[in-house]
Amino acid sequence: MDQNTRQTSATALYPPIDPFDQQMLDVGDGHKVYVEQCGNPDGLPVVVLHGGPGGGCSPMMRRFFDPAIWRVILFDQRGCGRSRPHASVADNTTWHLVADIERIRTALGVDAWAVFGGSWGATLSLIYAITHPGRAAHLILRGVFLMEQRELNWFYGGGAGSFWPDQWARFRAMIPDDEQGDLIEAYNRRLFDTPPHEQVKYARAWASWENALASVHSQGRSGEPGGEYARAFARLENHYFSNRGFLEGDGWIRANLARLKDIRGHIVQGRYDMICPPLSAHLLAQGWSGASLDFAPFAGHALSEAGITERLVAATDSVGRLNIESLRF
Repeated sequence: MDQNTRQTSATALYPPIDPFDQQMLDVGDGHKVYVEQCGNPDGLPVVVLHGGPGGGCSPMMRRFFDPAIWRVILFDQRGCGRSRPHASVADNTTWHLVADIERIRTALGVDAWAVFGGSWGATLSLIYAITHPGRAAHLILRGVFLMEQRELNWFYGGGAGSFWPDQWARFRAMIPDDEQGDLIEAYNRRLFDTPPHEQVKYARAWASWENALASVHSQGRSGEPGGEYARAFARLENHYFSNRGFLEGDGWIRANLARLKDIRGHIVQGRYDMICPPLSAHLLAQGWSGASLDFAPFAGHALSEAGITERLVAATDSVGRLNIESLRF
């Protein structure tokens, strides 16, 4: 490892880095996904799965990996970020995304890779590894979301709202009283059955509710998200949640954890995560013998929370050191 590539200390992010490869990959069904690579072209491969659904990748995500060791592969999932068509939910399901990950792996000539994901990215990482256990060499997860009804009830049924009643009131106020019994469905009608300018209004409200609770330091404050970003984020997230992640039955991930028996993983969880409460990370670790669970004290949900950032970089460094000699899993 090149110690000079560090920004400040053993727990800091690596310096900003530009991609050495950028492309639009045709994955079929009229979708093209944006894919980029950075770091060491001959290094240890890792695929980064962003959150949302609909969040897209950011340059910060490149910085969790030692660029001397890792070949970092990021992509924007269908319908968001730089992928096209924008905000589209047509042919856009969990299983389409799992197939896209495999298409990217094959197109880039990767045999097996580490998988790094947080929030919905952790969900997708787990589903991908369960489906293709021979291709997922190691999982590094943050802010665990298992796509279970109890989690949706928590965030859209008043659980989180009991801690943030002012923000919750604003989120609910967009919907008439007689529709507030199912806010996911009520927002769905407005995100899909109204003109685009109306969709943006409701999309901003949807995204703002989540953004306000992402960090323990925000105190419920969040800037207004851009209209096009919010529209893609809200439409895709609502589409996936309305369909319960396109999984067969509640608790599908935990029911299939036996398929991860030969895969090791690091789980980093904010102790005060209001979006994805720690119970899911705890249940995941209980059912997955190869996983270690590390709680970040005084941290919420966001990737940028200091304790979470430090633990994730420590995890990628640890996995990198174990494989540095061969630069392959």
